[in-house]
Amino acid sequence: MATPIIDASHIVKDYGRVRALHGVSLEVGAGEFVALVGPSGCGKTTLLKILAGFEDITEGRLEIEGKDMRGVPAASRPTRMVFQKLALFPHKTVAQNIGFPLKLQKFDRAEIDRRVVAMLELMHLNPDYLDRFPAQLSGGEQQRVALARALVSHPGVLLLDEPMSALDAKLKKSLQAELKKLHRELGTSFVLVTHDLEEAMMLADKICVMRAGRMVQIGTPTDIYYRPANMFVAGFIGETNFLPVDVSGTLEGGLTVGSPLVAGQPVVMESGNVSEFLGEGNKALLIRPESIGFLAGEPGPGQWMLTGVVEEYFIKGSSTQYRVRVAGLDAPVVMDLPGSFELPAQVGEEVRIGFEPMRAFLLSE
Repeated sequence: MATPIIDASHIVKDYGRVRALHGVSLEVGAGEFVALVGPSGCGKTTLLKILAGFEDITEGRLEIEGKDMRGVPAASRPTRMVFQKLALFPHKTVAQNIGFPLKLQKFDRAEIDRRVVAMLELMHLNPDYLDRFPAQLSGGEQQRVALARALVSHPGVLLLDEPMSALDAKLKKSLQAELKKLHRELGTSFVLVTHDLEEAMMLADKICVMRAGRMVQIGTPTDIYYRPANMFVAGFIGETNFLPVDVSGTLEGGLTVGSPLVAGQPVVMESGNVSEFLGEGNKALLIRPESIGFLAGEPGPGQWMLTGVVEEYFIKGSSTQYRVRVAGLDAPVVMDLPGSFELPAQVGEEVRIGFEPMRAFLLSE
């Protein structure tokens, strides 16, 4: 990667005796869209505030656009932030809200007006809204005004702290699509904190999974989903199934993987289906719900079969999710099948389900 626009190295943040970040490192490339995800309290919003300049670093180094940010206040950084609660000025009009950062930077009135109108057009907002106040706008319109205010000064990095968490599902989908398009058109680096894992998968070029103040894994959405570092990442990003397995052999010669819970022969798994972080101790096979289906008869060549009872199903329209209780597994097996007018199985029915182990992924707890 070329010189990153953000280079955070071994960032430590202490609040008294509590350590919120334990030596976190992160690089964000020019024009890259990065999402920070993780459970509540993992440190992702703290890291975002450090990038923005609202929190100081206890230890470590932070450079933005090649300049050391230690001691540089938020207003002097090439970053702008959109907050979860938007923080629009209720007593200022839309035009005044959007133009406020430029007013602070002493831009002349004509340039402020020109940029405000340009941002309004970019955000697909009605020009008549310029004289309205935030309370007179819908939630989605307020969201666009907040984005316009953050982008009007052409920052190098846009920081987003769960900006769409309060929107209804349909509006959120619409704004997510617009945000993706906006990022592509502007070429500005975006860093997004979100609890919505689907949102992170949809929008980001790179996802950073955090846990207890540490980076657990950084990778593309495909890497994180199909090649997670461990069971925590696998379970955090999307629904999944874990099958306990017996493993023998070495990675260089291929690992032989089998399970007493399945009907089917052990298979040899090569490096492409094995986590690079595979260690000692318990191991499991990760099978995504879309990789499992019902079987009409015995398993075919290269298939493994499980027998269980349908516990529940959920019709999602384009897909139907089944949960099948299998003896020997703590949690039901989750299956995502293409939507159909007729259901292939009912609650309480004994079924055979199967998958190809070579479409699964071996990892450690």
